[in-house]
Amino acid sequence: MTDHVHDLRSVREATDRLLTAVAKLDNAALAEESHLPGWTRGHILAHLARNADALVNVFEGRPMYESGTARDTDIERDAGRLLEEHLADLRDSTARFMATTEHDQDWSRTVELRNGVTDLAANVPFRRWIEVDLHHVDLNIGYELSDLPDEFTAREIDFLADRWSGRPEVPPVALVATDGRTRRTGSAGDPAVTVSGTPAELLAWLAGRGDKGASLTTSGGPLPELPPL
Repeated sequence: MTDHVHDLRSVREATDRLLTAVAKLDNAALAEESHLPGWTRGHILAHLARNADALVNVFEGRPMYESGTARDTDIERDAGRLLEEHLADLRDSTARFMATTEHDQDWSRTVELRNGVTDLAANVPFRRWIEVDLHHVDLNIGYELSDLPDEFTAREIDFLADRWSGRPEVPPVALVATDGRTRRTGSAGDPAVTVSGTPAELLAWLAGRGDKGASLTTSGGPLPELPPL
């Protein structure tokens, strides 16, 4: 089983790293565009705070979000706040999330996330780590995919390769990283396409970030187009 204690510690470290970086911004910077189309930096911070509260709901057996519309409305409502309000909200919502994980619970139980997705409770801390660290990159404030911890990058590549496995719209693909690790993703069958690059470059393609695979090397065919996350 996933080491949720380790992952919770990593969530705290990633959150501290993000808060330290964001505290150096000003209110005007929060209104500027992020790397995510249509979202300012304020939208990302609002999303991170509300996602922490949503994961509290997951642990306590409630729907993650009241609805997709309510989720989007809350983010839009909070996006334009002042820097200090964003920082306080993210600190407080993170504290609520961490406090919930300290309760006695069955970490091997299945919990329900958005859109009917289910997972083990023990995997939720890593999902939160994904939110914090990838969205730190999305803020466009100097933290890049290549700056992510090596462990995070390797595990997120595993996570996304598994996510795209068995998808009929994605051809069978072999992933070859410069760190020597190989993986496969896409639909069943022997991979006809091999995609090679650094771990950060592979993550960029799988997660739809950065140059989205432009720096990767492919053989056996063109770089497949992945569905949106």
